[in-house]
Amino acid sequence: MEVGEPTPSAQQPSAGAQDRIAHNEAVFREINERIAGGHWPGEADAAVAFRCECGSLSCNQLLEVTLAAYERVRGDARHFLLVPGHDIAGVEVVVASGEGYVVVEKVGLAGQVAETTDPR
Repeated sequence: MEVGEPTPSAQQPSAGAQDRIAHNEAVFREINERIAGGHWPGEADAAVAFRCECGSLSCNQLLEVTLAAYERVRGDARHFLLVPGHDIAGVEVVVASGEGYVVVEKVGLAGQVAETTDPR
């Protein structure tokens, strides 16, 4: 799959599902904000284990990225850090990728929720 290409799906999630998914992802983003906040600024190039910020509450996968890479993701309220393959069509689009992770951008209602729940 190419970056920026929507994930194929047989069905668009309902507005209620999009809202629930977006709020689930906001919870994981808040956890990752606390993880990032617990490191010294001088450790920007050190790998840190972050939670996958996908919409599945049962996901407990970790991915390692540097604090600098995480900060680049967090530079946009609609961007989230996910394990590859955890993106959900109709809710988000892959906009970047790295070793062991993808960055998705929330679209539509999920994007609005991402902006309003952004802790920054």
